[in-house]
Amino acid sequence: MAAKDQGLGAEESPADVSALGDAPRIRAILTAAAREGRSVSYSELLGDLGFRFTRPKMRAVCRTLEEVDRLCAIDGEPDLAVLVVRESDRLPGQGWWVGGTALLLGYDGPWEGPAAARFIREQQQIAFDYWAEQ
Repeated sequence: MAAKDQGLGAEESPADVSALGDAPRIRAILTAAAREGRSVSYSELLGDLGFRFTRPKMRAVCRTLEEVDRLCAIDGEPDLAVLVVRESDRLPGQGWWVGGTALLLGYDGPWEGPAAARFIREQQQIAFDYWAEQ
């Protein structure tokens, strides 16, 4: 399989791939979603950045989501990374849960299932409410 078919970036220039680490741009995408009261799948976020979904690109975006939330905290805004979810169950991936965000917010339950979904909806609603008023 060719590199471009595997989504390894052979067809993209370095400037294009830099979008994966562009925290202000990703923050703007997530802020717009929060204003609309909706979550964003990993695939949708990558699409907004001009990419199709691949695991390497998803991992790169996940690293940037930590920086997005750091910037939000500095500005006194709610976390936005919680809005980025898997299409299958509309929950964040493992990185969000183990990255410490859930624990910082006081959650120590399962990462899947009804309790996790309820917790994520509550956290997403905080972002939705905040950005609806801005």
